[in-house]
Amino acid sequence: MVTRSISLDLALYWFGQYKQLISRIMVLTVIVMTSAYFAPRIVTGNSLFALLFLFILGLSVGLVFLKLPSLGLVVFIPTSLLVPFGFGTGTGTDLSAPVLLVLLLSGLWVFDMGVRQKRLNLFASRVLLAMGIFVLIAILAFILGLLTWVPLAQHAPINAQIAGLAVFIVSALAFVLAVHQITDLRWLQAITWVFLIIGAVYIIGRFIPALGIRRFFQWGSDGSLFWLWLVAISFSQAVFNRDLKPFWRLALLGLAVATFSFSLFQFRDWASGWLPALAAVVIIVSLRSWRVALGLILVGVIIKLVTDPGLFGVLAEEEQYSIDTRWVAYEIVLQLARANPILGLGMSNYYHYTPIIPIMGWYVEFNSHSQYIDLIAQTGILGLICFFWLFVEIGKVGWRLRTQVKDGFQYAYVIGAMGGLVGMLVAGILGDWVLPFVYNVGLVGLRSSLIAWLFLGGLVAVDKHLRNQTC
Repeated sequence: MVTRSISLDLALYWFGQYKQLISRIMVLTVIVMTSAYFAPRIVTGNSLFALLFLFILGLSVGLVFLKLPSLGLVVFIPTSLLVPFGFGTGTGTDLSAPVLLVLLLSGLWVFDMGVRQKRLNLFASRVLLAMGIFVLIAILAFILGLLTWVPLAQHAPINAQIAGLAVFIVSALAFVLAVHQITDLRWLQAITWVFLIIGAVYIIGRFIPALGIRRFFQWGSDGSLFWLWLVAISFSQAVFNRDLKPFWRLALLGLAVATFSFSLFQFRDWASGWLPALAAVVIIVSLRSWRVALGLILVGVIIKLVTDPGLFGVLAEEEQYSIDTRWVAYEIVLQLARANPILGLGMSNYYHYTPIIPIMGWYVEFNSHSQYIDLIAQTGILGLICFFWLFVEIGKVGWRLRTQVKDGFQYAYVIGAMGGLVGMLVAGILGDWVLPFVYNVGLVGLRSSLIAWLFLGGLVAVDKHLRNQTC
């Protein structure tokens, strides 16, 4: 009883310290979720009334986010995972609620700098330089993609090309917003815990389908990067956040194990679900001890071989056709990209060029199923180089921060983000999860990929916070 009383007192004290922040998050989340439910129903009715409703809604939410920009990033998590609202693009996928929210927050940020602050207040970092050049190359590739590079081939429709460019720009905006709008690391904690709580609810729903929880999560929200970051963050916080009480560390470790186990055993032939997460865990453990990481890998392989000896045979058999077709697809796409190897064929175009070269005897449209082949085809060698440059710069920030941040949440976050960074590179081998391709994962994939970019931006925000403290 004494322990229970002390725990209750601590919980009440914590709530008292953050009750204003918690209240704002809860109220704004309810407003956004309620509006998202009614908005599609109103839009399908009177168009004038729909425009008026959307204007009032956007103005109201905009005023709140203008005063508390960091709050918008917290609300972004449930918006990405749960809010169904979106606009059609003519590409087969909608311009979803999280994309609209990123655009709104970006517009408010620019307005705040231009009208209220009257100065361009950007964080001086090589990471942002790399991101800016990467986006610039994407824009140049888009412009050049309007030209005909492959004879006897048709361009992608202009809406698909614009959508392809939007993937690059919106991803960059989510990253840059996190860097600049997380002005206090308490906001980063709020973003992290909201994601972990919602993620835990999702995993419970997957283990107990009768609860019907999964139907509240939107299509695309549980893509590869969702599983990756849920494992990376929960595992790193459980292992390295010494400020957490043992119960919560065990709970987070249980979440990481449950998430990884479910993805491995239920999606064992879907490597995108568990392999990036496995890479993240290996990196997280390696940053503390590479010997322990190597031991865990060996123990894990032995246990898996004992409990499921046919796994590797099944994977080899089931994936052989996929591997064969992927290699053929890579060769064809790279052959097409030779028409403009420096800046590529433009956004979404190569998908419509593929029928001119048969794949295994079939003249059909197809995509590469590889982030890196997609980058070469769409943005050329320059785009691929800048993509890796960006990730190297982010990795350098994380590598430096691991010896500079304090123990507790900050240290655990940095280590988890490093694991997530490497996991994203692994996910890029398996598919276009990092920058969704319009004709494969599609714009719907932004629901999970934008969260990943947000967390990477959070890593740079920690760096900005430390630099400001030393000034």
